[in-house]
Amino acid sequence: MAIPDVLRAQSEDGTPDSAAPTETAGTAGATGTTAATGTAETTGATAATGPTGTAGATRATAPAPPSEDPEDPLTRVYTCLLARDPAQPPAHSADLAAELELPLSRVESAVSALLDMGLLRRTPERAVLPVAPDEAVQRTLGPLEREMRARRQHMERTREQLMAFMPLYESHLLRLTHLRQAEYVELLTDLRAVREAITELGRTCEREVMTAQPGGGRRAEVLEEAVARDEELLRRGVRMRVLYQHTARFSSGTCAYVERIGRLGAQVRTLDDEFMRMLVFDRSTAVIPVPDDPHAAVLVREPHVVAFMVGAYERLWLEALPFETEWDRQTIMDISDELKQTIVRLLTEGLTDAAIARRLGLSVRSCRRHVADVMAALGAESRFQAGYLLAQQEREQPGP
Repeated sequence: MAIPDVLRAQSEDGTPDSAAPTETAGTAGATGTTAATGTAETTGATAATGPTGTAGATRATAPAPPSEDPEDPLTRVYTCLLARDPAQPPAHSADLAAELELPLSRVESAVSALLDMGLLRRTPERAVLPVAPDEAVQRTLGPLEREMRARRQHMERTREQLMAFMPLYESHLLRLTHLRQAEYVELLTDLRAVREAITELGRTCEREVMTAQPGGGRRAEVLEEAVARDEELLRRGVRMRVLYQHTARFSSGTCAYVERIGRLGAQVRTLDDEFMRMLVFDRSTAVIPVPDDPHAAVLVREPHVVAFMVGAYERLWLEALPFETEWDRQTIMDISDELKQTIVRLLTEGLTDAAIARRLGLSVRSCRRHVADVMAALGAESRFQAGYLLAQQEREQPGP
């Protein structure tokens, strides 16, 4: 085993042992000197010679493994005790020093180190007896293991106590999320609530209203409700732009509405194809429909979403044609031709009459009449043949 610093080449009175050259210069001495830096041996030496309390403070330090040198004092003392006849009285340090022919101070230091390691135990008469290493392990590491176990239990209890607050925190986050959603997005499931919200937004609007109403001509009751609100907006100097589909031009009620708001400065345009229904007030709040629920709407105040909707509206506005309330034969013919071209395109995509009618804001009856006109112009006897002929015409057209 390793030899503590205080065991190196000392005489019985504690002075350097100059008469023991083999232990200071020889192999055994070198080994002992090198191992003397180990923690356990230093602990033992400190316990024997250091100040009061040092041994107890350092006893928990892990001891170094035993030296393979048979001349190591710790090894010699432990081996000597194991070899003693159990019938003999337990040995004291002086007995061991005499048997091993070692200075008493070195034996006492070795005994102290072995006691710290748990490999020796004292009798009431202050003699020492050897202890099995596995028992020493239990005696030395047992308190440490119990402490670690207690700390783990404390950690688990602390974790459980802390995590018990998690539902409260998650509930707080959920409330914040709902508040933010209510601030930026609000679902209105009642038609009366939708109308009241639109009326309030119109009342507080200061600069601009953008309206996109696909689906052809609007119902008379809807127009009657909207016209008073829109005229009040326009009289306050609010700019108003309205988008319809081309088919709205053939609705007398819609034409009358457009004529009334047009006198106050509103701008109205139409497109051939379907687009998203929306209302945008002051480029800060939008109202959009809820799919499959004509009585519901969503109020959107999230700035980035509203900005995206405004950009989409501006692109549609640039492509649209001004809504003329006076019947211009040439304009009507142009719009009719544009509708037929759109129908042709949708036919080639394989849409049904009902889908085409819904997309263009037409009645199914009117859509079928237009489809019949297209088929007659192509000389087709079926929709399948019409689609084939239209596709063939597109392939034969020269490229740009």
